[in-house]
Amino acid sequence: MIFEDCYIFTPGPVKMSEEIMEIGAKQTPYFRNAEFSDVTFACEKGLLEMVNAPEGSRVVFLTASGTAGMESVVMNLLSKDDNALVVNGGGFGGRFVDICAVHDISHTDFKVSNTNLADIEVLAPKEDYSTLIVNAHETSVGHLYDLNAMGAYAKKNNMLYIVDAISMLVTDPLDMQESGIDVVIASSQKGLALPPGLTMVILAPKAMEQVQDIQSLYFNYKSYLSNGERGQTPYTPAVTIMLQLEARLAQIKRRGGVEQSIASAKEIARYFREAIKGLPLKTYTPYMPNAMTTLTPTDGKSAMDIVNDLEDGYKVMVCPNGGEQRDIVFRVSHMGEMTKEYTDVLIDAMYAYYKIDRV
Repeated sequence: MIFEDCYIFTPGPVKMSEEIMEIGAKQTPYFRNAEFSDVTFACEKGLLEMVNAPEGSRVVFLTASGTAGMESVVMNLLSKDDNALVVNGGGFGGRFVDICAVHDISHTDFKVSNTNLADIEVLAPKEDYSTLIVNAHETSVGHLYDLNAMGAYAKKNNMLYIVDAISMLVTDPLDMQESGIDVVIASSQKGLALPPGLTMVILAPKAMEQVQDIQSLYFNYKSYLSNGERGQTPYTPAVTIMLQLEARLAQIKRRGGVEQSIASAKEIARYFREAIKGLPLKTYTPYMPNAMTTLTPTDGKSAMDIVNDLEDGYKVMVCPNGGEQRDIVFRVSHMGEMTKEYTDVLIDAMYAYYKIDRV
């Protein structure tokens, strides 16, 4: 298979554990039975515990990408009467702006940079909004926002608080009750370290009260919530990924819980950032998550050339940026089954590429 012999440091898909991959190699079972309903219930329970969801919260399981989760939230929870403040700090914030535009939701494109929005109270436009939407980790630039500060702002202004946590769940702290979050969007292929194809939308009671009747068959939350009461989905779920999710949640719990997973990712990120200080690179943002490091060359090299050369010469895959940032930024993931030994492969390759001795 193409790239199967490469070391992977991309922010989705990420390196998976042998235990999880073994489940993926098995025959996919039938799912319209009590046994699979138990799997769904276990996944819902584990996810709600992981994010400390308020009592009465539910999970919608979509066989779809993270963008589908983002769009489905806007479709099911917002209407023409809403006015959304959409944080746009990069490509994924821009995607939420596009989604609101497509569905004719009144919104403000709140462009931000060089801030983690701890000062959102000062920076936000002085208008009345019904909803605050943010990508907790703007993955396009590796920028993490202050969820507690935004939660306090949303609570003060009685706003529905929607958080895309796709690329920070499991690696960075997320507590729905502490931050006052009403909706969390997560996907399988990032911190959960599963194959792509499963998106989970966690709805607090406040969000569930806003679920409306919509003109959509596949993305209608009312159908998912109704079927979820019996541990099923209205349409064929990503059966094998659900089995892997059940095992992954149990694995995280067995290893010491999500707190331990976060601590591990934090240590790997720290280790990597310290190790590459001898290279002509600088971090792109001061607000990086544990999940990822974004780097900018300081010696005039093209970031895209570095990405391609690492892959071609050392079988190490990091992630490029596109558009205007093509030659400025590349991204290194610390999500998934990462160890210092595995990370050393990338660090050694980077020093070899620059022809500098690693101290």
